[in-house]
Amino acid sequence: MLKQVKNYGLSTELIDVRDFLISKTDNTKTLPQAKILEEKIGKANGLIIVAPEYNHSYPGELKLMLDMLYSEFAGKPLGICGVSAGPLGGGRMVEQLRLVSVELHMIPIREALYFPFVQNLFEGEEIKDPQYSERVKKFLDELTSYVK
Repeated sequence: MLKQVKNYGLSTELIDVRDFLISKTDNTKTLPQAKILEEKIGKANGLIIVAPEYNHSYPGELKLMLDMLYSEFAGKPLGICGVSAGPLGGGRMVEQLRLVSVELHMIPIREALYFPFVQNLFEGEEIKDPQYSERVKKFLDELTSYVK
C-alpha cells in the first residue's frame, strides 16, 4: 500500500511502533521517543495507522505510543487499516481506534481498509487481490481530500 500512497503524490514516512516502546504510559513529552514522535507527527498533514486486531482491539504498544502526545494529533485526518489472520480484517480494532482518535482530536475518515487473511493477501508489498485497487483508491481519495 506504500506504493499506492506514493502514487497519489503524497510523501510518506513509516513510523514503526517498535521504535517507540515504553514500559508504561508517559505523556510528559520528556522521553526521547516522545520527542522524536512529536517531531514526526508535527510535520504530518495526515496519518494512516495500519494495525492488527489484538483481543478485539488494537495492540497496547500502539496505545502507549499514541498516549505520548495529545495536542500534536489535533486536526490531523486519520485513515485506519485493520489487519488480521482471520476473516474480519481487524474490524473491531478499527472501531476501537476510531473512538480513541476522536478523543485525540484527530479526524478519522469514514473509509477504512480491512485486510483479512493477511497471510494470503500480500506478496511482498503488493496486494495480490485486484479488487483492492478500488478500495485503496476510495480510501486515499477521502484521506487526500481532508489533507488538502
